[in-house]
Order: sequence, then C-alpha cells, then structure tokens
Amino acid sequence: MRVEQLGEGEPNFAVVGSIHGDEPCGAHAIETLLDADLSIDRPVKFIIANERALDHNVRYTETDLNRVFPGDPDADAYETRLAHELLKEIRGCTTLSLHSTQSYSHPFAIVDETGPLAETICPHLSIDVLVETGGFVKNTLVGYVDVVEVECGMQGSKQATENAIELIREFLGATGVLSGPVETETSTVPVYQLQRQIPKDPESSYAVHVDNFERVDAGAPYATSDETEIRAEEPFYPVLMSSQGYERQLGYAADRSGTL
Repeated sequence: MRVEQLGEGEPNFAVVGSIHGDEPCGAHAIETLLDADLSIDRPVKFIIANERALDHNVRYTETDLNRVFPGDPDADAYETRLAHELLKEIRGCTTLSLHSTQSYSHPFAIVDETGPLAETICPHLSIDVLVETGGFVKNTLVGYVDVVEVECGMQGSKQATENAIELIREFLGATGVLSGPVETETSTVPVYQLQRQIPKDPESSYAVHVDNFERVDAGAPYATSDETEIRAEEPFYPVLMSSQGYERQLGYAADRSGTL
C-alpha cells in the first residue's frame, strides 16, 4: 500500500485508488495529480491500496479486498491483512474511493446510505446516479468509514482514468481541500437502493439484454443462460449487471428511491 500526503498536519480527507488490482484508473489518476503540483488549503492523503494485485493486473491475489473489511492483522490472506491496514489509515477521514466496472461506461457513486456525507459530496461530482447499499453488501469499505465510492467508467479504459482525475478534483473542491475558488456545478442525482443479488451459475454461459439503471418490467427477459431466457419475476432496475463482472452473480436488482 502506497500512502502519500499533501499538506501539513493530520488529514481529514483521503482518496483511495485500486482496491482492486484490475481497476487501475484510481492509481493512474492519483499518480497524475501527485505530479500536478496541486495548491491545497487542507491536508489530504492519497492511497494506492492493492499494489500487489495492481502489479499483476488481477482483482485480488488471495481474497477480494472489498469483501473482507474490517480485516485482521493476523490473517493468513494478504488482502485481509491489507484491509485492516487500509481501514486504520483512513479512519476519521472523509474518503473518495475510485473503482471501475465492466457494466457501465459513465461514473456513478455508491454509499452505505444517503445522509449528510452523500448530500455534501455527491451533487458536486460528475455522476449519473447514486446507489445506496444499505448494508446489503457485507464487509465492504462503505460499511466502515465515511466514504463515497465511485465507479469511474469501463475497466481498463483511458476514459475511466480521465473521469477519475476529474472526480478527484471535484471531491477536493467540494471538501475545501483545493486552494482558491473552485468552480463546481451541482446537479440533482437520482438514487437507487439495492434490494437483492441476481445469481448466476459459474458453469453456465450468460448474456445480458438490459441496460443498467433502466427499468425492467415484470415478465420481461433480461438475460439468457445457455440460450434459455431469464425473465423478471417483478419489476427492478439493474445495477452493475454484466455477464463477466462477477463469478456467481450477474449483478444487483434495485428500486428507484428518489433524488438527491
């Protein structure tokens, strides 16, 4: 784990990239901004989390870092020990964590629940939507610290890195870290709340036929499994849905819960 600090004193803000090693946009964006000679008023940490996985371009080396928080310093698995160290590093910090996805090309944010953190940060970010996990996904970073996770775009793309750079700048502007006047536009953000996982058999072949965040009506086909149609039992909004993103699930079903 690489930790760099800009500014003097104890930081109350942090930016984390590459919790997953096959999502390099966060690390690349952090490196770009560390070289940019930013002018800041408040200290901030920049953290490239899973360097070992990043070096091998894999999601993780032993276990998924974003499924083992709060971690354990005495664990056998590297990522479980790393989770403990990362949590210790950012505890007490308002944090932006940068990810990328195989299912959606535009940035969107993920929080545990809407509240003061999301209301303060998310309207200033260039995001399409906000997703509430509501504790639905266990042992992820959003359940343990004040963090806004952002999916910056398609995994491995140049655009995801460019989006990540802009999102970091917007976060630093919204939190008063950057010096001087910062121009940020605010926008109304639609909010979706996760309801359930959509499982898949890892031994089968899948294709997804719907777009993320677009309503799927009851009875509508949303995927095929080995050429067999899978139809919705009830209406839902797909989130992070793709045929390749997860080993044992296609993604998540969500409800549209309002706006921010």
